[in-house]
Amino acid sequence: MLSYTLRRLLYGVLILLGVNLATFFLFFTVNTPDDMARLNIGGKRVTQQLIEKWKTERGYDKPLYWNEKEQGSGKLTDTIFWERSVSLFTLNFGRADSEAGGDLGHEVATRMWVSIQLALPIFLLQVISSTSFALLLVMFRHTKLDLWGVVLCVLMLSISSLFYIIVGQYLFSRVLKLVPISGYAGGLDLVRFLILPVMLSALARLGTEARLYRAMFLEEIGKDYVRTARAKGLRETVVLFRHVLRNALIPIITSMGGYLPYVFMGSLVFESFFGIPGLGAYVIEAIGKQDFAIVRTMVFVGSLLYIATYILIDIAYSWADPRVRLA
Repeated sequence: MLSYTLRRLLYGVLILLGVNLATFFLFFTVNTPDDMARLNIGGKRVTQQLIEKWKTERGYDKPLYWNEKEQGSGKLTDTIFWERSVSLFTLNFGRADSEAGGDLGHEVATRMWVSIQLALPIFLLQVISSTSFALLLVMFRHTKLDLWGVVLCVLMLSISSLFYIIVGQYLFSRVLKLVPISGYAGGLDLVRFLILPVMLSALARLGTEARLYRAMFLEEIGKDYVRTARAKGLRETVVLFRHVLRNALIPIITSMGGYLPYVFMGSLVFESFFGIPGLGAYVIEAIGKQDFAIVRTMVFVGSLLYIATYILIDIAYSWADPRVRLA
């Protein structure tokens, strides 16, 4: 397993390098530093003097890849590519491009924990609720409960998450006044601000996940090992939870593993609508302010998290099913 993990880590580094190079090329070739300066300065009277001043203040006045004016290694290191792309691999994210922009490393570290406080309960609640609901439908398969449960799943997955947010805020915040409509606070008050987005986010994905898991459980329940377990006299609940659920863990891990990066990256929609200062809302703000430094950083962080997640998923396969060999 160690050699397999090291090999996947090497592949991950190569993929991350490719993503980083492609991102840099798109940002600095399609949008030159002069274009970025014009977008950030704004206004009708954008002079070349203002553009040069903006570029100098943010280090965009240097050559892209090769600096002929420097000596030795400075020809490579004193460039935009080295300072804005290579430095990301040392987690040196630099500063934001906007006027009020601060240190990106501090912002990412601070906002990441806010996103985790929101996304981790959503992840756990989603796994438990989707799996339990799917097993309930399978337990009562070929009955009216199963039929109407599937209809409910199709109805739920057909509704946009924005609908759940708008209805939830109106009902629970404006009408019933049980929770704040938006905002964020630390300490024990955190629960009051996060309980509504957590419940709504889990509800928005319940139909999609439960319908997928139900199909996987129904496929497993017709196999020989299930008939053998029933022939031994095991109860249906034992068959479902001990045998069917365990053998269906591979696709469940695959499905849920794809959601893990959002635990750190945050939810763009929910954080924006509920005023939660996580990484998701940070990206939306950066796009609105056309702050390309923040967007580039979040693309790099997102790529890093996705690569790490899928390596962990492959390792989890061998834990879920001993027949899987990481060779």
